Amino acid sequence: MLVNYIDRINLSVAAPQLQQEFGLGNAQLGLLFSAFFWAYALLQIPSGVLLDRFGVTRIGRLSILSWSVASMLVAVTGGFGGLLLARLLLGVAEAPGFPANAKAVGHWFPLSERATATAIFDAAAKFSNVVGVPLVAVVTVGFGWRWGFAATAALSLGYFLAFWRFYRDPSADPHLSASEYRFISAGGATREGSSSRGSGGMLLYLLGNRKVWGLTMGFACYGYCFYFLLTWLPGYLVQTMHQSILESAGYTAIPWLCATLADLIVGGWWVDRLIRQGRDESRVRKSVLVVGMLLGLAVFGAVLTRDPRWAIFWISLSLSGLAAAAPVGWSIPALIAPRGATASVGSIMNFANNVMGIAAPLATGAIVAVTHSFAGAFFSAGVILLAGILSYLYVLGDIAPIPEPPEKSAS
Repeated sequence: MLVNYIDRINLSVAAPQLQQEFGLGNAQLGLLFSAFFWAYALLQIPSGVLLDRFGVTRIGRLSILSWSVASMLVAVTGGFGGLLLARLLLGVAEAPGFPANAKAVGHWFPLSERATATAIFDAAAKFSNVVGVPLVAVVTVGFGWRWGFAATAALSLGYFLAFWRFYRDPSADPHLSASEYRFISAGGATREGSSSRGSGGMLLYLLGNRKVWGLTMGFACYGYCFYFLLTWLPGYLVQTMHQSILESAGYTAIPWLCATLADLIVGGWWVDRLIRQGRDESRVRKSVLVVGMLLGLAVFGAVLTRDPRWAIFWISLSLSGLAAAAPVGWSIPALIAPRGATASVGSIMNFANNVMGIAAPLATGAIVAVTHSFAGAFFSAGVILLAGILSYLYVLGDIAPIPEPPEKSAS
């Protein structure tokens, strides 16, 4: 996920150079930011079905190799149309990423370790802004935006080789001992294997379930605020706070570092610690979800200041709350899904989340183009977060397993 997200954020860092070279306005830039998410979101559910059918190992290898190629295509493009197409292809290739991680964590970790394991891969998405933004900024400023994209493509290829060498599901891993496998299974790890129903039947069953919808709507509202900050924070600092690319990269790293720590410590370690102490699992996870989203409302504070230090303070507080809630959200598919459907639940959730990845950059670009200010964009993100809190509270309900679907009749 660290490499996956560096591939996504490089466009945010290179945006000022792209605007200058190709004469792009804010609305066109918003279109480029959102293009990745068109393909990424549309392929979430199909990728989840494929993961549940063919497994993490095979689909993961194909996905990573494909996004390595797509990353290089961005580096050699010759204009706005080429950039748009390359970002669409990158979205296609990276679509299985998060559902594959959720499925793998479900297979490999018992319930008492699930939050920490999930927080590690989810925190990598935030930490990519801590290491990725400065890295891409240094390469972009020193050698040009094309070399910035080429560097991320090289990282992706390196990760493909590592994944091919090391990842296996538990039943196929030659280094996993029998006692370790029993420990994982006895602790509530998700069983391997496919559903007794076909992929289409299971998908329809999940789409008719209230818990799936509550999880999906809540996570989508989180996604709007997350992707708004992911794509537009460097541009906000350059345009509103009048910083250079390197200055904005340094400031951008601060809230994402805070988010990384909150993700690991609160959303991961602390949640697992409370559950091991015997606290009610559903109540612990639900509390962290809701309180984290409430802290996310601190994004309103950025509207009230022109001082970049105070703006970063409020954004850091907001992202820290959202980051603490995110691994809990990503642990839920493995906790509630029927057998063989973890990736499908995760892909439904991530589909809606990434529809917001389309909406947030476009809406922000339009708002800034019309109002010549980011105030309306920050206010909109806060209102959408409120809707997500209500969904988690009143639609999701208890975090408990969804009943297995009824078997097909003999007829």
